[in-house]
Formats: sequence, C-alpha cells, structure tokens
Amino acid sequence: MIIPFWFFTCSKAVGNKWETYVGLLQAEYTEGGDAPDALGLKLYCCRSMLLSHVDLIENLLN
Repeated sequence: MIIPFWFFTCSKAVGNKWETYVGLLQAEYTEGGDAPDALGLKLYCCRSMLLSHVDLIENLLN
C-alpha cells in the first residue's frame, strides 16, 4: 500500500513526511518526544495514518 499524499479527513499533506518518518524511526528518535511530534503532526488522524501504515510496495515489486 502506498501512503496517500493528502489525508482524506483533514486535507493535510502527509505523504511527503513518510521518508522522514522512517528515517527517524531507524535512528530511534527519542529527543523530546516521538517521531510524529518531530514532524509537526498534532492531529490524531494524521498521526494514525503514519503509525498504522504498512509499507508493502517493496514486497509487491518483487
């Protein structure tokens, strides 16, 4: 599944934050909060989009 660029309930752009979010998770970001806070995602709908996304595109391309 590919993460949508615009989130459908609040019309906020979240697709461009995926690469940065994965980078923060791999670096085990712990400075002053969690990775969605570091990206400026305050709404629960936007946070849930990143937290619940499963990146299956690599498996489908194989």
